[in-house]
Amino acid sequence: MKKRIFVVTIICVLMVLGAIWLYFSSPQGAGIPCPVRLLTGFYCAGCGTSRALHSILHLKFYQAFRYNPAMVILLPFIMVYIAARIIDYLKTGQNNIDKRLSFRALLWVIILLLVYSVVRNIPIYPFNLLVPTII
Repeated sequence: MKKRIFVVTIICVLMVLGAIWLYFSSPQGAGIPCPVRLLTGFYCAGCGTSRALHSILHLKFYQAFRYNPAMVILLPFIMVYIAARIIDYLKTGQNNIDKRLSFRALLWVIILLLVYSVVRNIPIYPFNLLVPTII
């Protein structure tokens, strides 16, 4: 049990340090470039995520939504999933959460993110609203 608490503590400390770094870093320019964007010129489902997280940490929710609406919508679910994994690991030392997730549900999420990646690259209104934009 002590080992599990130590592992979770390290993970939580790293997440907090990452959030602190993201809070104080500039979201423009100096980040890691998206390989999909570099190779194809198209936005992937993740483009704008770090800028959106930076905006959320600064309580600029509309700006975060404009950077990456899919991430802003999925973030609460991701946070609940991470919390459930941590609690499950602390209680059992195993990963029982993923066993409860339906393969069909995960497949739908992947399909929706792929469709989102295609739709956000259609250069006509209203689809061009999905492109990462500074307001």
